[in-house]
Amino acid sequence: MHLLTLIIGIVLLPTAYTLKCYECVPEILGTCTDTEKQCPNEGYQCGALRILTYAGGSELADVNMKTCALAEQCVEGSVNFGVARTVVTSKCCGTELCNSQLAPEPSKSSPNGKKCFSCNGQQCTATLNCEGNEDHCVSTTVNLGGEKTTIKGCASKQMCSSMENVQISGAIPGTTTCCQGDFCNSASSTSAGLLLLVAPLVSTVMFS
Repeated sequence: MHLLTLIIGIVLLPTAYTLKCYECVPEILGTCTDTEKQCPNEGYQCGALRILTYAGGSELADVNMKTCALAEQCVEGSVNFGVARTVVTSKCCGTELCNSQLAPEPSKSSPNGKKCFSCNGQQCTATLNCEGNEDHCVSTTVNLGGEKTTIKGCASKQMCSSMENVQISGAIPGTTTCCQGDFCNSASSTSAGLLLLVAPLVSTVMFS
């Protein structure tokens, strides 16, 4: 009798509801097409993400994507290394196929008074004026081609949290540290290959 009750209970138990969202992962070149995807569990929302990368005031890349997203992946912020700045916007929602629209364009930003060190050639003593909601200084060190490469700059709080979470999970083979206070990222180091790091760093952080 107990076994029958158990079986009936399992059959009648409602299955955990998961959202169905649009998924659109761009290729290296060109655009992508929306497909429908069932999210893996009920902790996910539908999300749209936009990543823009600038260098010297010119736009280098504008990448749009859609997928199932966790709340902590729905961020808005930027990482600014001086020679290159990457801005992330997102739009997340909690209903079926609600991510039909692209993430919004970032708002215009201006210097906010905070200052951090950035790298210029082999020296990391240049002053960088942080912009928008960049309220932390950041230092990221990775191993590229057997050489330790460090880049420094400004970052938003949400971007710092995302980078550190991915670093802990092992998705980024290096270290990222964020701190608050002008010029708090002051340890001396060398720098190279900035643009090789910016886009992979942010795309790994988001929606990985």
